[in-house]
Amino acid sequence: MFLLLLGILLVAFCVFAVLPMGPLAWGQDVILFLKGCAPVVSAFFGLILLFIGAADIKDKNEAKREEKEASSQEK
Repeated sequence: MFLLLLGILLVAFCVFAVLPMGPLAWGQDVILFLKGCAPVVSAFFGLILLFIGAADIKDKNEAKREEKEASSQEK
């Protein structure tokens, strides 16, 4: 229950902080941060997806090879 309330409090603070008419008015700073971190985050996710894709291809090739070996042993 405590974590739920803390989550609601943090989301409310985030909304309060980025409101353009609020006392903090961090909206522009948040936009600049998101613009700055977007290329880095997309490069990071791209690398992760490349590794996952390569592992998937490797697994499929190994499965095909094992299937061929199993079918050749049955004959």
